[in-house]
Amino acid sequence: MKPQDITLQGALWLSMAGEKFGSPQHLALLAQIDVCGSISQAARTTGISYKAAWDAIDHMNNLAGEPLVERLSGGKGGGGTRLTARGRQLVANYQIIAQEHQQFLRNLQRQAGSMADDLLLLKGMSMKTSARNQFLGKVVAIRTGAVNDEVELEVADGLRLVAVVTHDSSENLGLAPGTTAFALIKASSVIVGSGQDGMRLSARNQLHGTVSRLQPGAVNTEVVIELAPGSSIAAIITNGSASQLGLQLGSPACAIFKASSVILGVPG
Repeated sequence: MKPQDITLQGALWLSMAGEKFGSPQHLALLAQIDVCGSISQAARTTGISYKAAWDAIDHMNNLAGEPLVERLSGGKGGGGTRLTARGRQLVANYQIIAQEHQQFLRNLQRQAGSMADDLLLLKGMSMKTSARNQFLGKVVAIRTGAVNDEVELEVADGLRLVAVVTHDSSENLGLAPGTTAFALIKASSVIVGSGQDGMRLSARNQLHGTVSRLQPGAVNTEVVIELAPGSSIAAIITNGSASQLGLQLGSPACAIFKASSVILGVPG
């Protein structure tokens, strides 16, 4: 995602006693009544039905505790409607608040470039998934195959993950060098090595670090391996395996998982 792609938006509502008092459309309705003196014409201008307009007015009147709109009877035009002094005051104050709100959004928009990474981080924090391990990074390389693509993702300085996805999935996600992507790995898919053996493995991902947390359970132990400052990966292994590996806080360990165990996603 490029910084210029980020557009900040916001909606402004008024409330009274915990109840929503009016939407921008309802306040626009009041403003139009003040201009044209007709509820039907004001409703057409703001894009709502005549009945919905009166329902909105009744709702706002009830919350305000006094009329915001009053009927006018008689006269050459056969009567009409107008805002009360309280209604005009409400519209004027709302317009001031709306202008300040828009100015706030414009000021925030100017900072959008420096906020891009943080907005992506917040999006990742709000993502719900059963995968224990979630990383945010950028695609640094793609090796295209007839059926599958091998995608290399840098998730921290010097820390890279490799995923294998179908070529169709790669195209649908729009993956290319420089693309921001999420990598999801289930803790149950991570094999833990002591970090001291010289065994050669076919698993594409072999990430070395140190044990930063051990959480034994009735059957399994959760092992958290710190890979780099601020980056860690969790694995679930049996208590027997944790004992045989001699895992302790601070001991070297290796997180091993297949490239096919990595699920990739992109910010929506």
